[in-house]
Amino acid sequence: MADHLEASVTLPSDPASVSAARGYVVSTLAEWGLPVETEVADTIRLIVSELATNAVQHTLGQSPTFTVDIELHHDEQLRIGVTDSHPRFPKRLPAAVQQDNGRGLVIIRWLTAECGGRLRVRPTREGGKTVSIELPWTAPARPVTIVGQQEP
Repeated sequence: MADHLEASVTLPSDPASVSAARGYVVSTLAEWGLPVETEVADTIRLIVSELATNAVQHTLGQSPTFTVDIELHHDEQLRIGVTDSHPRFPKRLPAAVQQDNGRGLVIIRWLTAECGGRLRVRPTREGGKTVSIELPWTAPARPVTIVGQQEP
């Protein structure tokens, strides 16, 4: 595989784009060797759903689009980032606050840590922010199929 792979998609800040972002990431990672029906792929689906949902819900209409970037470095480190143009950074809610929403970053942080990764929030040059996760790449080597051999 290449030393560095990148993919990116920009979507409208609309609830329907959450599913599109999730599908884009999973299909891209499948092309890069991560089987779709694995626990890691399920975890990434949930993380991307939370990141994209945050970009849609918490920008208060001030970010007409959001961008999902995927990078794989040397078959070792996967980075997935969601960038929006809203300047406000996410805030961690106190544990005592009872709300139906606002726990997305807690979920993302926990899932990322469980996979041995980390969560980062960085400002963009344009005044927005990128919320990204970095995970160790765990895609198994693809099985070798010999011509004439049937797969089990």
